[in-house]
Amino acid sequence: MTTPLILYLDVPFATFRESHAREIGRTYPVPPPATVYGMLLSLVGETDIYRHCGIEIAIGMLSEPRKSQILRQMRRFKNANFSHPENVNPSYQEILSNLKCLIWLRSDGEKRQPSLRDRIQSAFDYPQLVKRFGCLFLGESDQLIKTIKIVSEEYPEGVRRWVIRDNRGRLTLPYWVDHVGIRNTRSLRYRVEEIDRLLPPDLAWTMIKSPI
Repeated sequence: MTTPLILYLDVPFATFRESHAREIGRTYPVPPPATVYGMLLSLVGETDIYRHCGIEIAIGMLSEPRKSQILRQMRRFKNANFSHPENVNPSYQEILSNLKCLIWLRSDGEKRQPSLRDRIQSAFDYPQLVKRFGCLFLGESDQLIKTIKIVSEEYPEGVRRWVIRDNRGRLTLPYWVDHVGIRNTRSLRYRVEEIDRLLPPDLAWTMIKSPI
């Protein structure tokens, strides 16, 4: 088993929109595994979402982000004309502030090499070799990451609240998102628990895998 890679993230503002929210843009209180996976692919410049299936992710929260609401224009297509005013309506959206977390990665389940873990390590060691486009964000595209860095398991900042798989948990988070529809979106149930330990609990690990 390879040694896990640990990333520290500091995101001033983030929204992880709930897939079933209707009238208000509700956000999950923690980053879903699917969102983290998408960010990691962007970090190394990978556009094939299937390439690194098998990667396992564990999330340890170092902060308890504050939730607030903003009023913004939201698109709901009621008219076939894309630019028609009926398609744009003001709506409230929830937003999280001061999100800090640790992302643990292990690639033993990946079938293709180099693994995502190794590509991320290489991206930090040799950033000039990475070919990618756009800004790095977590959540929506205008919510940029302030800091991302590799740290050790003894990283001292904050209290670690682990995102743990639990069939009876109240939090349902996607680990795979179907961006065309919802048919192939897959989720698991979780709870967030404060546990005084440096290593992720066994049930904190989520494997990213495609349903097809």
